[in-house]
Amino acid sequence: MSLAISMAKEQGVERVCLPSAGNAGIAAAAYARTAGLDCHVFLPDTIPYDFIAATEKYDAFIYQQGKSIADAAELMHQKKETNWFDISTLKEPFRVEGKKTLGYELAEQLDWTLPDVIIYPTGGGTGLIGMWKAFNEMHKLGWITGKLPRMVAAQSSGCCPVVQAFTNDSIDIEFWSNSYTSALGLNVPSPSGGAWMLQVIRASAGCALAVPEEEIAAATEEVRAKTGIHCSAEAGVVWHACKQLVNKQWITANEQVVLFITGKERLI
Repeated sequence: MSLAISMAKEQGVERVCLPSAGNAGIAAAAYARTAGLDCHVFLPDTIPYDFIAATEKYDAFIYQQGKSIADAAELMHQKKETNWFDISTLKEPFRVEGKKTLGYELAEQLDWTLPDVIIYPTGGGTGLIGMWKAFNEMHKLGWITGKLPRMVAAQSSGCCPVVQAFTNDSIDIEFWSNSYTSALGLNVPSPSGGAWMLQVIRASAGCALAVPEEEIAAATEEVRAKTGIHCSAEAGVVWHACKQLVNKQWITANEQVVLFITGKERLI
């Protein structure tokens, strides 16, 4: 998000807008205020107040509608003015370019090697897409060698359009009706980068799997206890997915696996 706002500022943009399930809106508001830009954030009605308060802290204009980011995006399209620049997921190139730093830092911290498997909590998909782009570019530059990681998209059973498309051998995503998950960042019923995510998963010989929604809370508490990190429910999704894959022997002994914790528990 920092790169998206920075490039918008460089191009003379004065107002940005985006729909969000929570964290992206907070980040956009924070960077936009620092850059001196107006930021219009569209959120679902179901968003917990903690996220609203954190967004308001950075002087963003907040609008709310519906039960998911898709509903919030619909409201944004109705209210968007011609001089608002849309920084929604994959509507401009620099959020993905910024997400490539996940791949760069991972390779650097592993002494310019990569793990066998990466499990990523998947909503809009920029993290998955950005890392894969970074890995391929580093490989072409000769910074890394060998096989690239198998990429795993982890979702909740309450909203798993990527898992459904992967399982059905589809090349695109179908809208997930009546979506709900406590992992708010994963409540994306129709990710715009769906086809791209499926390409990444298949090109890497990876997979996509859903975690039972009713088991996410316990898995999240397990991660908190093991790591001491006050993480959000997305962490429980990747941890549960990892355990599933180990039990299925899709992940085997001696393989190196990286799980991404992408959000914190927000307490105001």
